Amino acid sequence: MTSLLDKVTALASRVENNNRWRQSETFNLIPSETTPSLLVKLFEISDPSGRYAEHRTMKGEEVYFYQGVDFIRDVEVEARRELARYFGCTDVELRPVSGQMANEVVFKAMVKYINRGRAEGQPPRRMRLVLNNDLTKGGHLSSQPMGALFNYVDFDPRTDKERVVHLPQQKDNPYKPDLDSLGALLEENKPELAVFGKSMFLYPEPVAFVSKLVSSWTERPVLMFDMAHVLGLYGAFQDPLAEGADLVTGSTHKTFFGPQRGLVAGNLPAGSPLRALWLEIKSRAFPGSTSNHHLGTLLGLLMASYEMNAFKEEYQKQVRSNAKAFARALKSHGIPVEGDERDGFTETHQVIIRVRSYGRGMEIARRLEENNIITNYQALPDDETFLESSGIRMGVQEMTRFGMTEKDFDTLAGLTAEVILRKKPVRDEVRKYRGRFLKMSYCLPEEQAVELAVRVWKSAFPAPGFGERFARRLLESS
Repeated sequence: MTSLLDKVTALASRVENNNRWRQSETFNLIPSETTPSLLVKLFEISDPSGRYAEHRTMKGEEVYFYQGVDFIRDVEVEARRELARYFGCTDVELRPVSGQMANEVVFKAMVKYINRGRAEGQPPRRMRLVLNNDLTKGGHLSSQPMGALFNYVDFDPRTDKERVVHLPQQKDNPYKPDLDSLGALLEENKPELAVFGKSMFLYPEPVAFVSKLVSSWTERPVLMFDMAHVLGLYGAFQDPLAEGADLVTGSTHKTFFGPQRGLVAGNLPAGSPLRALWLEIKSRAFPGSTSNHHLGTLLGLLMASYEMNAFKEEYQKQVRSNAKAFARALKSHGIPVEGDERDGFTETHQVIIRVRSYGRGMEIARRLEENNIITNYQALPDDETFLESSGIRMGVQEMTRFGMTEKDFDTLAGLTAEVILRKKPVRDEVRKYRGRFLKMSYCLPEEQAVELAVRVWKSAFPAPGFGERFARRLLESS
């Protein structure tokens, strides 16, 4: 027990230090992360976090394979309803536990779907050809053959590569699509699946353009939008289901308020030409990809969906305004910013800067981290390898939620410039400045959230009085 206590005490100290550093001393600007609210975090670690609730549709009835699941069954139903409201759609599949798994669920379902009419004894085939964004031009890893697309698309023996073609980008602005080239590419290649979405994401994707172009095809491609990075900006940035996309996938913890999970959404009700595809998506979610689908985070996702539906418009407007303000401020402080200045450099939460004149991207990112500004280095479209990246990718979503507005990002841009351009140590100044942004917005007010959190804590521990003592100590220490 002494050895165990020593180890746990040491680990607790490390956890405490890391929490303090990330939550109160640093500016977190990684565009694929966010801090959930107090109640989302607490619901994540409530009783369902250790439970199972496997279920599938059998003969028209939803069958559960465990008992004691009535509560979490209702949570899943309600979460689907809240998210259907958020997307304005009819169908939501919540069992993927990550955005990458959500993509793989769709890819698996596509292979099942295109083989639905094959003759008995005929071997199943893979997707003939897929259109996506090039990884080196900002495409998401999970939509690549080296990611979740692996084994689901045909292999071309002539090129010794998978049969994938990439959305063409404008020569003078490689972050925007080249529609003229895209039209010709589609007509020439006739993909079975088109995957929109990026991880280096500044501008809308050409969903409406492609949807209109392929609408007259005898066999048009399925249109899928991987919105992992911009899920929390759905509608304000882009509304792909309204523009003609069949499916939206994504992770729920980047610009969305949730814990780390994934989802698939679409408008494929009974009678839809693609209803059979949706049924395959459900079966590939379970039993095709998951057994336990992390019920604690499912409960957290429901709470996050309440928050997002309550504060969606206000939050989305501030995020996009902050991103444009941050980009303009960085430019004014002498840092080259990617994108088109006429568009405010960005339409999303992301800001991308070019730092090659001052060092490799990974070196600049480390220098910023040493000064409590957390970013990630990024290969830009003209870079040969990720290891020689010229860029830094930043997102404003997390710090927007901690109360920062346009003028605050101007100050942060100045501190960032001091580190990048002049190698000035500003760690103490950054730490002090972050102390002004510790209260989370776009959620329940603190006094209401704390009262509910105490109730949840008390209920989480079965030993007599333990929950009450823990909650009291917690309140006293804060």
